[in-house]
Amino acid sequence: MTAHDCGSAAARAAMFGALISVSHTSTLEQIPDLVAEQAARVGLSDVVIYLADLQQEVLSPLVSRPAPAGSGESGEICIEGTVAGRAFQHGRILPASVRDPRQWWVPLVDGTDRLGVLRIGAPGADEEALRDMERLAGLVALLVVSKRPLSDTYARLVRRRRMSVSAEMEWRLMPQRTFATDRFVISAVMEPAYDVSGDVYDYALEGRTAHLAIFDAMGHDTAAGLTANLALTTLRNSRHEGEGLVRAAERIDEALMGQFGGERFATGVLATLDIPNGELVWVNCGHHPPVIVRRRATIELECDPAPPAGTGLHLPVTECRAQLQPGDRLLLYTDGITEARNRHGEEFGMERFTDFLIRHQADELPVPETLRRLIHHHLDYHERRLRDDATVLLVEWPGTPYTRKEAEALTGVPEGSDIPPPGS
Repeated sequence: MTAHDCGSAAARAAMFGALISVSHTSTLEQIPDLVAEQAARVGLSDVVIYLADLQQEVLSPLVSRPAPAGSGESGEICIEGTVAGRAFQHGRILPASVRDPRQWWVPLVDGTDRLGVLRIGAPGADEEALRDMERLAGLVALLVVSKRPLSDTYARLVRRRRMSVSAEMEWRLMPQRTFATDRFVISAVMEPAYDVSGDVYDYALEGRTAHLAIFDAMGHDTAAGLTANLALTTLRNSRHEGEGLVRAAERIDEALMGQFGGERFATGVLATLDIPNGELVWVNCGHHPPVIVRRRATIELECDPAPPAGTGLHLPVTECRAQLQPGDRLLLYTDGITEARNRHGEEFGMERFTDFLIRHQADELPVPETLRRLIHHHLDYHERRLRDDATVLLVEWPGTPYTRKEAEALTGVPEGSDIPPPGS
């Protein structure tokens, strides 16, 4: 009997209903057993949840008591060079073995933010079973995300070594790394993941407007983390009060001056993007200007910069504008991505940075996978020892809306319903 034969509409409804009901009073540690028990109702057996680590190098099984940070979990799977890893990287449901597809790897995605994969046993899976896998993974992702803010188990599981206090602050502060609608895709990466001190990125939506920001605070210590935290929180407070970019920049300067008396500052870019028409408005507080990747060329946007926030110089803040064209990629970044030098004294550089993005765009990889590979390439170039934070916030703007399949392909959301059954 196939999974489809077992998976009647009533059984599927019972499975999803039961998972939703029991999740209200469940902990993260209870989710794996609950999922495995309920999935059996539709013929999906041996379900195991695997979560990606912070640097997206390995997939670790969700267990009730993870090993101490840095010691590794039993059953870890490398993302590079494995079927499970390919499912994660490309957002595709894949059989563990093409010749004998008894087990499947299913991407675990919250909206468009990649969490990990599910391993599911389903001998003889047909198209309906594949749809069940995709839907189950979507629900499991929602359950994991709803439980992780209160779970130290999750925090320990996704870390491979000890984390600095500054990095702890930054990761708690920032939004998820990838978000998308049919009108744009936003994705971000940040390294060194366990020791980042003064970099933060931010984005938020308000009607037809996308708010974007990136900050690079002075120093590489806990105080840098506090500076970045105060700058970003002040920006959000200013936005929520309905203030514009110029006033937000002024308020950040005032907040940092009031707290640190001119001894700490942060550079940054604050921006808004009109999502339907592609108009970009931004202010530059002593930071590297935004860059547009247009086809195979790069355009550095010019704007008179104000001083870094926290200097108290009270010089004018200039609001600048640019028009995106369909297919443009907008980059906000910190100097750690371009100016860091390897042991031979060679900078990674803007050309290497943008060339990597252009070449991998041609490969039609999901946007978050492109950034994951970029940051790992950057780490390898510097022999995995960075002296400065390196952060990238990328926005892809299509001009006209994506189709659903285009948006899924760009973000790595699985298309389980389009997978033909084995032997077809």
